[in-house]
Amino acid sequence: MLSSSDASFGIERELESHRRALTGYCYRMLGSGSEAEDAVQETMVRAWRAADRLEARAALKSWLYRIASNVCFDILQSSQRRAQPMDLGPSSNADAALGAGLPESTWIQPIADARVLPTESDPASVVDSRETLRLAFVAALQHLPPRQRAVLILREVLRWQATEVAELLDTSVASVNSALQRARATLESLDLDAGDSAAAVDDAEQQELLRRYVDAFERYDISSLVTLLHDDAKFSMPPLALWLEGPEQVAPFMLGPGAHCEGSRVLVTSANGGPAIAIYHPVENGYEPWAIVVLEMNGGAISGLHHFIYPELFAEFGLPTRLDA
Repeated sequence: MLSSSDASFGIERELESHRRALTGYCYRMLGSGSEAEDAVQETMVRAWRAADRLEARAALKSWLYRIASNVCFDILQSSQRRAQPMDLGPSSNADAALGAGLPESTWIQPIADARVLPTESDPASVVDSRETLRLAFVAALQHLPPRQRAVLILREVLRWQATEVAELLDTSVASVNSALQRARATLESLDLDAGDSAAAVDDAEQQELLRRYVDAFERYDISSLVTLLHDDAKFSMPPLALWLEGPEQVAPFMLGPGAHCEGSRVLVTSANGGPAIAIYHPVENGYEPWAIVVLEMNGGAISGLHHFIYPELFAEFGLPTRLDA
């Protein structure tokens, strides 16, 4: 017979085995890595407190997702829709005033792949997960009412059956199917063309493009850097609302207002199902965190450079809080 401590350890281990998948679910629901982490932690706490009332361990997964859904619904009741700068206004010229940053809650935030991508070796599962973590897809999800959002994620991302979703959300199968149809129609009306699909990207080609970008950036060779950009590449910088489009705007910006990045160091990481870099700005005797940049690639060129100027993200990505000189 198991002791109470052994039983508690077993429950804790079972709960933890769902953390990565739950984080991915909550991130797609909320559009913020830190909010997703908080939602999952609250889910775990509620589940732990009520674990003795769960009669069948086989029901643990659906029970956790029910709790997580309700936690997300509560958060979304009191929050605004997160977006990307491209959603809120037209592109700017390189010489436009930067303006003041908007509150963090305005923006879709990135998330480290290590926190959400599945660990299984099935390539199809990993590709599907990467596709549905893209910034444009997560931003599009925020256009859906919370329950439609949950239905679409559960049905089309996590591949749940309609009967399972209906039970989780305390509704009918007909209501689930109706919500899914409306959610699909909304997403189809939005432009999600933010880069090649994960299945279409050759990893070696992607890594070479990333290597060339990092090399050009660290040398601050902007002429070489912009040759790697797609003609309509998007360049954004939350918390700033300003965003740029095309090499002809990116180049003068990086040589003007963005010139303080010269001399920076870069570490390669991954976010939202694709490549990312962490930029460290030079300070006395070293370098300190400045921004996480999510790169999007399309047709052998970079189609998106999204700079998230939030040094606190570095800890969420497991990155050093300082680099030595």
